[in-house]
Amino acid sequence: MKNYILSTVILLFTLQSVKSQSDYSEVENTLQNYINGSSYNKLDVLESAFTKNATLYLTAKKGFKVFTPKEYVAFFKNNEPGKFNGRNGKVLAVELVQDIATAKVEISIPKREMVYIDLFLLKKTNNGWKIISKTATKMENL
Repeated sequence: MKNYILSTVILLFTLQSVKSQSDYSEVENTLQNYINGSSYNKLDVLESAFTKNATLYLTAKKGFKVFTPKEYVAFFKNNEPGKFNGRNGKVLAVELVQDIATAKVEISIPKREMVYIDLFLLKKTNNGWKIISKTATKMENL
């Protein structure tokens, strides 16, 4: 009986670990869609990373503003699709809690001597992990 209980506990921990690794990989894939879509002007890939009603809290030319995913994706519409635009992205951190996640991504644009830190909230949906909110700050004094 003890062996049965121990085996069951080990199996449950193993299944939970596999599920967490799978969710982590799916969150990473969503973040890579964001990074690659925005770095290579792939509008459909970029937009696929977000839920349709996601909120993006960003500082624009006229100050703080809330953007929709469609408005954000439009920032890249005049660039050649598939051509690298100088944005390098790197996932710095991901934290999963059940069906929600937070992520921190560094976006660097060396030619313009700019580095941004993007913070994301993600939610597991029927269509996989999606970004439901984003904010960013420009790093100064680099």
